Amino acid sequence: MTDEWLYHKTPQQLTSLLYEACYNHLEDAKTMIKEKDYIGANERLQKANDVIHRLGVGINYEAGILSDQLEQIYQYMADRLIVANLKKDLAIIDEVQKMIEEIMNAWNTALKVKKDRESTSVKLKKNRYEQQAIYE
Repeated sequence: MTDEWLYHKTPQQLTSLLYEACYNHLEDAKTMIKEKDYIGANERLQKANDVIHRLGVGINYEAGILSDQLEQIYQYMADRLIVANLKKDLAIIDEVQKMIEEIMNAWNTALKVKKDRESTSVKLKKNRYEQQAIYE
C-alpha cells in the first residue's frame, strides 16, 4: 500500500480497510499464541486494539442510536482484547474476531449496495453550499 493509493480511497473504503487490518491482526495473534510467540502476539493484539480505537474515533454520531450502540460494541471489544492479551486467551480473541467479521461483512455489503437516502435536490443544495463556502 502506498500513500497515494490510500489518498484515493473514500472514508468508507478506509473504514473497510481498518476492519480488515483488525481481523488480520487478530488472526496473526492467534497463530503466534499457538506458536508460543507471546511478544509477537502482544504486539498484534495491541495493534488490533489500536485499530478498534481508531474506528471508534471515526463514528458519526449524527446517525443516531446506532452510533451509540456501535461505540459500546467497540468499547466492549477493546476491553475484551486487553483481557485476552493478559491471559493470551484464544477464546476471547475468537469472540472479538467474530464480532469484527460480522461488522466488516455488514459494512462491505453496505458499500456494495450503495443505497443513498438523500434526494438529488438535497445533494445539489449541499454541493452548491459547499462550493460557495469554499470561496467565501
